[in-house]
Amino acid sequence: MNKFRDIKYRTIGCSTIFLTMIAGCQTDTRNLAASDKSDAIVKSQTGSFGDQGDGTYINPILNADYPDSDIEQVGDTYYMITSKQHMSPGMPILKSKDMVNWENVGHAFADLSWAPEYNWDRMNGYSFGVWAGDIAYHEGKWYVYQIDYQHGLMVTTADNIEGPWSEPIMMLPKADVLDDPAVYWDDDTKEAYVIINTGAKQKSDSNKVEGNENRIYRMSWDGTKILDEGKLVYTGVGAEAAKIYKKDGYWYIFLAQWTMGDTSTKPGVKNPKNDRKQIVLRSKESIYGPYEVRTVLEKGTAFGDRSASQGALMQAPNGSWWYMHQLIQNDDIPFQGRPQNLEPVSWINDWPMIGIDEDNDGVGEPVKRFEKPIKGYPITAPKSDDSFSSDKLGPQWEWNHNPRNSHWSLTERPGWLRLKASKILPRGPKYGPKINEWTNNDGSDGDFWRANNTLSQRIMGITTGTAIAKFDISGVKPGQLAGFVRYGGTFNLLGVEGLENGKTRLFYMDGMSNKTQGPEITSDTLFVRTSNVRNQATYEYSTDGKIFVPFGPTFTISFGKWTGDRLGFFSWNEQQDSGYIDVDWFKYDYDGPKSIE
Repeated sequence: MNKFRDIKYRTIGCSTIFLTMIAGCQTDTRNLAASDKSDAIVKSQTGSFGDQGDGTYINPILNADYPDSDIEQVGDTYYMITSKQHMSPGMPILKSKDMVNWENVGHAFADLSWAPEYNWDRMNGYSFGVWAGDIAYHEGKWYVYQIDYQHGLMVTTADNIEGPWSEPIMMLPKADVLDDPAVYWDDDTKEAYVIINTGAKQKSDSNKVEGNENRIYRMSWDGTKILDEGKLVYTGVGAEAAKIYKKDGYWYIFLAQWTMGDTSTKPGVKNPKNDRKQIVLRSKESIYGPYEVRTVLEKGTAFGDRSASQGALMQAPNGSWWYMHQLIQNDDIPFQGRPQNLEPVSWINDWPMIGIDEDNDGVGEPVKRFEKPIKGYPITAPKSDDSFSSDKLGPQWEWNHNPRNSHWSLTERPGWLRLKASKILPRGPKYGPKINEWTNNDGSDGDFWRANNTLSQRIMGITTGTAIAKFDISGVKPGQLAGFVRYGGTFNLLGVEGLENGKTRLFYMDGMSNKTQGPEITSDTLFVRTSNVRNQATYEYSTDGKIFVPFGPTFTISFGKWTGDRLGFFSWNEQQDSGYIDVDWFKYDYDGPKSIE
């Protein structure tokens, strides 16, 4: 099934009962005291977002860095993809039975295999790699499409959603396309299509409309080849992230579009003059139009200055319609990244209205709290905690660029993650990020950004969070730096460094690579704990897991260059390939839904 091709459509408006925000929420406090793996059993919990355990949910339902979503329903299960640039593996896949509680499935790209800049020995692909894509299920096969801005349109396929996924097939070159593909198979005509934001790459002088061009290409029925030169269907300021649907005799194209432009705005930089909205194109005649255009979702009051757009339609078993979309980064402190909201959809005169019309202008706005679309399923969430007892990494983890596979292991010491230290990559135009290409400041030349095998996962929520990890540091060698990292637009490290005299010393490093030296650590065991209250974070350390000592300043975690703050581990050596650090376990407590482990 793909984009409602096999659904019997009828004009059904879902309930527009808006549940006012109830102060407070039920949360089971989890014990994060340092402990052995036998203490890992916890209860499910609720919190300040997601499933509330009472038949309602609070947006964002995925309050973490899961941007650029697309969703495909097969049977009673909804499958979501989201982008994550140069992180490897790429294109996370999640699944849900009720649209509210989501679990990890895996990734569509086992690694970013199509270009050398994403490899551990280059690490030169910051900001690029996997961008917004489209997931589809067609004639028993799974498809994921995406455009790497530097390389073009590609597709990967699989017989099973959990993989293995094929090597990417390149379909169009970067000279023709910009971003955000979406596909549609029309069973009535046996034609297949893909719509793409081609930006200004093919724009002729005759097109005087400001903004991005969006073109529809005919595609082979097996979804792997482009058959024509494409036809222009819409141009608009920042118009992108199209999705194609067909319902009750109408063609619909959903698009995100900037409604106020400012030429001074650079990618990834907040500018309050800009506001992003969701628009819909509608045509009775053809997939190529002509189209009527209407705004169907704007930011409203529930989420401050954060614009709301770019997502996918879903339908519940009771016939009600729903829309999943991201909150844009135009806010003072969107340090968790771009989260996902779930909105009810009402169909009025064959036009969708997303959310609720809080100001009675005919345009929907996001809800804060609402009734769940499908009730009866337990609270679940993407994985976070890990005991590293499997011989495969959990799907919550992603590497900063493709890892050096010879330098990490889950089997050399079963039950532990081993990160071996590689020599830092050299400075130069072929290695690491360019100045201001990735970080929020001029710290782009810091060693951290050229250190391979950094492993991390997303933070959850924006209120409070505490993560703790247990390390064995007995394998640390002279010149090695290893430990815990928080990073998004900038990084903050707490770990140990191996000294020439064979001793090991604690250190803290900020995003400008300023190092604060700490005491000698004589124990082989080190616990690192980091906590945040909103965007202010701290580090603590312990050698016995009981008494924790603060070290380093209170620092600010931040969104930067299209990613939110992340939690993870690092290990590199300033002199040679030497040394390792072992991670016994990782635990993460946050103010949101979490399933039994």
